[in-house]
Amino acid sequence: MAVVATAPVSASVSALTVAPVAKRKRAPVVFGGLLLVAGAVAATIYVRRLGKESTDDAQVEAHVSSVAARVSGQVKKVRVADNEVVKVGQILVELDDRDQQVRLASARADLAAATAQLHTAQTQLALTDKTAKANLLSAKGGVAQAAAVTGSTAAMIDQAKADITAAQSRVQLAHLDRERAEKLHASGAIAQAEVDAKVAVDEQAKAMLAQADARLASALANRSNSSGTEESARGRLLAASTVDEQLESAQAQVALGEARVAQAQASVDRAQLDLEYTKVTAELAGTVAKRNVEPGQNVGPERPLMAIVDLGDTWVVANLKETQLKDVKAGQAAEIEIDSFEGTLAGHVDSIAAGTGSRFSLLPPENASGNFTKVTQRVPVKIVLDHRDDASLLRPGMSAEVVIHTR
Repeated sequence: MAVVATAPVSASVSALTVAPVAKRKRAPVVFGGLLLVAGAVAATIYVRRLGKESTDDAQVEAHVSSVAARVSGQVKKVRVADNEVVKVGQILVELDDRDQQVRLASARADLAAATAQLHTAQTQLALTDKTAKANLLSAKGGVAQAAAVTGSTAAMIDQAKADITAAQSRVQLAHLDRERAEKLHASGAIAQAEVDAKVAVDEQAKAMLAQADARLASALANRSNSSGTEESARGRLLAASTVDEQLESAQAQVALGEARVAQAQASVDRAQLDLEYTKVTAELAGTVAKRNVEPGQNVGPERPLMAIVDLGDTWVVANLKETQLKDVKAGQAAEIEIDSFEGTLAGHVDSIAAGTGSRFSLLPPENASGNFTKVTQRVPVKIVLDHRDDASLLRPGMSAEVVIHTR
């Protein structure tokens, strides 16, 4: 019985001894297999990421035009609805334009008045040109005439003086003849008739002397008058000699009239623009978004009415870490995955921003002040889709994942 019981116990002990030894032999094999699998996975990941830079910090962008009225006024009519496609120049909103109509009419009236004043100034310039020159010629003629009168008067004075001298000689001669005749008559040598004749000649000579004296007095008086006339003529000539000054003054009035016309024309143009601005038009073709205007509202340049999004020209902005930009260059191919669509869109790198996103934020960091903690920054990279049809499917603000092939 003792021999039979000993055999099974020995077999169990042997089995228990062999099991740990087998496990110890398999452990390196399993560990090596796991290392091989991990290495293969790591190699696969490395190979797949080799020559690629990817990020999920990306979004779709597009041209968004904010629409606002250029003049203040009350909304008369809104011609577009939300999400409506509009063209360049299409009327979006109409404002009440009655105030602008009145301003335009007033500006046109001011322009007409300024034009009339300019015409008057131009007419006055032409009239001044002719009148001033005519007055100058007339004044010169008056001076010449006055000078001629003065010369003639001087000649008359000389003639009168000569006549007086001759008359005095005749008076003396007639007086001597009279005395001689009276003496001869007293002696009976001649008749009384001869004495009377000599007396008459004497009286006539005296009368002629008086007449010569009167002519001299008249000539002297004429000389005084002609002297005043000549001075007056010279004064008129001096006044008429201001032709250039008169023309310059008239030309200044014309220039002033032209300036007023230009100013009035500018006011008309401004009023015309304000009238045109009462019709708010689309400056960009696209789709209406964020419309917040209704008829009856008072609006102005400071209040946006709506936005227009150009869905025909969208792109993706990928915010890559600064450590990822080493091999990124313009023109490299890119794959884009949009959360809203299945599949991958093809594109290429268009450009790299001139600074990090934080540098152009509202409050850029000031690393030179306080304690500094280094934070990896991100730089926006613009990626353009290769197919325009793909771009028209995107909407600004959509999230995207981007892979850039750097090799």
